Amino acid sequence: MKLDSLYKKMSRWPLGRALFTRVATLKAPYFSTIHPLVSELTEISCVVVMKKRRRVLNHIGTVHAIAMCNMCELAFGLTMEAGIPNHLRWIPKGMAVRYLKKGQTDLTAVCLFPQLTSLSPGDHVVPVKITDTHDQVVMEADITVYVTEKPKL
Repeated sequence: MKLDSLYKKMSRWPLGRALFTRVATLKAPYFSTIHPLVSELTEISCVVVMKKRRRVLNHIGTVHAIAMCNMCELAFGLTMEAGIPNHLRWIPKGMAVRYLKKGQTDLTAVCLFPQLTSLSPGDHVVPVKITDTHDQVVMEADITVYVTEKPKL
């Protein structure tokens, strides 16, 4: 079953989105450190929400930059897994980030990558934006992903 189909099915259950997020963070445990919630997942996009809580704050009481980077990477990775064609695989190569504003509220990361379903092998840049509860862009990230053909067995 494709990841976006699994999400769609699970999101209809009571607490299904939280359960899906928990399963995803078990697969990649480091993401659980920010206590995210996957609030939307399609084959070309993902939305991840993170509450502003003490464990993600820095010394000045705003959301830590690395917590925001984790949000970006999670939204990006789930988008890639949900929509990449079956004959391809991917691995991130780098991430360029721009911190535009202090993260002073709950945050939402959005990865929208419409060209995902028609990718070819090579490097691709996937954009992710984080906004606060006032719809202000707090951070932007460009994640470079390397796409290759899966080996023939």
